[in-house]
Amino acid sequence: MEDFNVDDPLATGRQGIQVIARAGALLRALERRPDGLSLGELAKAISLPRSTVQRIVDALDEEGLVLAASSSSGVRLGPALLSLAAATRFHMAEAARETLEALAKDCGETVDLSILDQHKAVFIDQIAGTHRLTAISAVGVSFPLHSSANGKAMLAALNEDEVAKLKKRIRLTAVTSNSITTWEQLEVDLARIRRDGVSFDKEENSIGICAVSMAIRSPSGEVAAISIPAPTDRFRKNQAALVNALRLRVGKLQQRLS
Repeated sequence: MEDFNVDDPLATGRQGIQVIARAGALLRALERRPDGLSLGELAKAISLPRSTVQRIVDALDEEGLVLAASSSSGVRLGPALLSLAAATRFHMAEAARETLEALAKDCGETVDLSILDQHKAVFIDQIAGTHRLTAISAVGVSFPLHSSANGKAMLAALNEDEVAKLKKRIRLTAVTSNSITTWEQLEVDLARIRRDGVSFDKEENSIGICAVSMAIRSPSGEVAAISIPAPTDRFRKNQAALVNALRLRVGKLQQRLS
C-alpha cells in the first residue's frame, strides 16, 4: 500500500488530500471508541499500515488533536478538539442557500428558510418566486408555530420534552378561521407530520396563502425548516409537484448535514 511522510510540508495535490482524508478517518474511528484504540486496532479500523497510522497519530498528537497511546491507555481524542468545537458556529443559512435557490428554480415559487426561536418561527433567508403573484414575507418576520407550515414542521422535529416546555409558552390563537386552536388537534397534525415528513399550512396563517414545509437539523442540533408558500389556487393545483420537489431537495440537504 502507498505510504509517504505525513510530516512533509511540501505534500500537495493528491497526496495532501489523502493525508487529510486519512487523518479524518482516524479521528472518526476514535469518535466511535472514546476509551481509545491501540495502534494495531486503529490500523485495522482504517485499513492502513501501522507505520502510517503511527505517523498520523504523532502529527495529530503534536496539535493536541489526539492523545498518543501510553502504557495505560490507547490513542484517544485530544483536548484541542474541545476548543475547536466551542469556536464552531454553524450557519444554517449558508448551508441551505443552494437548496433554496434550486427549489425556487424547480417550482418558480418563493422558498423560505426559518429557524426555531423560542416559541416562534423566524425567517432568516428567502428566494423570491418568479410568478407575477407570489407569497412574500420579509426576512426577520416571525410566525406562530401552530399556524404555519414551517412552525409545525419544526415542532414535529422536537422530542416530547422539548414540546412539553413549549406548551407553556405557545398560545393557540385563531390567526384565521382555519387555525388549529387545541393541543389535541395539533398533536394529531404533528403525528401525521412525523409520519409523512412534510407539514402543511392550508390558509391557517393567512387567507389566500398555503404552504408546505420540511424540517432539517444542523450537525449542532439546531432545528430549521424550508417552506414553499404560494397563493391558494396555484398551491392546490401544484401541491404534489411542490411536495416532491421539497422532499428531493431537502432530503439531499439533510444527508449532507448528517
